[in-house]
Amino acid sequence: MRSDEAGPSEKEEILEEVPAPPPGFDTPFAIGGVRLRSRLVMAPMAGYTNLPFRRLVSEHGAGMVATEMVSSQALVRRHEKTYRLMQNEAAEKPVSIQLFGADPAQMGEAAALVEEAGADIIDLNCGCPVKKITKNQAGSALLCDPDRAGAVVASMVRSVKTPVTIKMRTGWDTVGKGDAERFARTVEDAGAAAITVHGRTRQAFFSGGVDIDTIALIKQRVSVPVLGNGSIRTPQDAIRMIERTGVDGLMIGRGAIGNPWIFSRLTHWLRTGELLPPPTLKDKRDVALSHLRGLEDLLGERQAILHGRKHLAAYTKGILGSAAFREAVNRLVLIDDVMASVAVFFDRAISNGGKGFALKGDVHAA
Repeated sequence: MRSDEAGPSEKEEILEEVPAPPPGFDTPFAIGGVRLRSRLVMAPMAGYTNLPFRRLVSEHGAGMVATEMVSSQALVRRHEKTYRLMQNEAAEKPVSIQLFGADPAQMGEAAALVEEAGADIIDLNCGCPVKKITKNQAGSALLCDPDRAGAVVASMVRSVKTPVTIKMRTGWDTVGKGDAERFARTVEDAGAAAITVHGRTRQAFFSGGVDIDTIALIKQRVSVPVLGNGSIRTPQDAIRMIERTGVDGLMIGRGAIGNPWIFSRLTHWLRTGELLPPPTLKDKRDVALSHLRGLEDLLGERQAILHGRKHLAAYTKGILGSAAFREAVNRLVLIDDVMASVAVFFDRAISNGGKGFALKGDVHAA
């Protein structure tokens, strides 16, 4: 995912009339016996969904969080960094740990290790479009081989007591609805406890419109819960997805980066019928600073700065002067300097009535 593909829409659509919440969407929801806090869950995203980010979305009402995807091959080889990716804590549960791989026996062994690591749900990645994943028949390449995908799921299910779920796309390139349906039914028959459908093909990556019709079709044709996913970057996007597909829940990914409020705003709408306004600049400042400190605690100063840059691009998206701010922050090497610059940026934007400001020279002189 490119940094410009992450984060909320720069300008949120204003609904003339906010629709009533769908009946039952605020009721308890379970996948394979695992009770979720709500029907709004966070998507696994490589390079983003580490512990500090998951804490944020949990605090804002995500019904389940997900780790970054984990390589089955690295896991069975006991790769230390891979084990660190699975680190989770009680406060964020339930937590889903996503595996990628294509060898049924290896995936069964890896699933058992994921279960030992404390996963409440084990998810099989059938959607990653990145070439280094697909060239090994994993990720969205599994869409081209439903029988292999079914064998992988069956092996995982036999190896664990934890529910196994699937995250898929609508196809590889121009695959029709019938092929997407066949894939979904195959993994359901193999034991998948739920299916998340990203409404794009592999070839589309993250561009173009979302195929709502195929998501709706899969929801109609399988009996396990189906979650809709794809370009849910505002509450309005979520509302349309629910209304047009009838899905059991939503999985929100890129739209939650720099915007954990999408979960709290949607939760409020589901409970009250009222759509709260977007976060204020003060809200963004406070959460961005807290997020940076959490990254430092987990990763250390250098890695926190590198990871933080991606998140700051989303937190500051659409604010006047944000491009110059990000360019200046990218030159900083101390986390305290980064945090001071974030505070200055947002405080100046607040004092200018939300219009932002343009940086000149050093970031601290803004």
